[in-house]
Amino acid sequence: MLVSIVIPSYNQARYLEQTIQSVLSQDYPHVECIVVDGGSTDGSLDVLKKYGGRLAWWVSEPDKGQTDAINKGFAHAKGEIFAWLNSDDTYAPGAVSSAVKFLVDHPDVGLVYGDANFINDAGRIIGKFNAAPTSLQRLEHGYVHIPQQSAFFRADLWHAVGPLDPSFYFAMDYDLWIRIARRSQVKYVPQVWANFRLHAAGKTIYADERCWPEMLRIHYRDGGSFFSRFVAKYYLRKIAAPFWNWRRRRQFKIEKA
Repeated sequence: MLVSIVIPSYNQARYLEQTIQSVLSQDYPHVECIVVDGGSTDGSLDVLKKYGGRLAWWVSEPDKGQTDAINKGFAHAKGEIFAWLNSDDTYAPGAVSSAVKFLVDHPDVGLVYGDANFINDAGRIIGKFNAAPTSLQRLEHGYVHIPQQSAFFRADLWHAVGPLDPSFYFAMDYDLWIRIARRSQVKYVPQVWANFRLHAAGKTIYADERCWPEMLRIHYRDGGSFFSRFVAKYYLRKIAAPFWNWRRRRQFKIEKA
């Protein structure tokens, strides 16, 4: 089975090569790597030219942001399994082969995901994503627990429910997980498949407050009630967010940009 991995990127030359290498060094032989760069001006183009002969397709041109770049990449993908990896994150060795084996062995599963370590700017492990089993019901209640970096899904589901909604800046993956979970099983494998980089310029740090309002929009779009566990969780998180962000910066020693 061919696996198509899309790397959306913009001005991430500092990390882009590591990300590409983590894809190309996988022990699974049937991988196509696609890089969609938004017209970077920081040296990313030099990295892309360096690896151009090993990439299935790449482009560097202005786009409408990360979601648009991912959609553009999958429009060129030919694989039976899809994934995307942001250009500051990396795969763990053996991640792709493990994901493929699980999907081959479990044809009723449409999306599989593993664990992800948090790494810092220098690539040192500083924590672990709280990945855990989830389901459509739990997703709809706001219990996501899916590290996007370690998620792999079947291409036919993408063609059935995709592309990503370009109106979302942060929650486009959550929206896709829900759409997939309505059609197929979603399963968790307790193996580290990816590294999720936390740094001051990453949107998980500087724009985290945009995530839950977008998730709330999905909740209401899909007929969710104001009097629900999801909305209660949203307001609790909103109240606690300043403390959590301060604690995360302190815990992971992330300086303000």
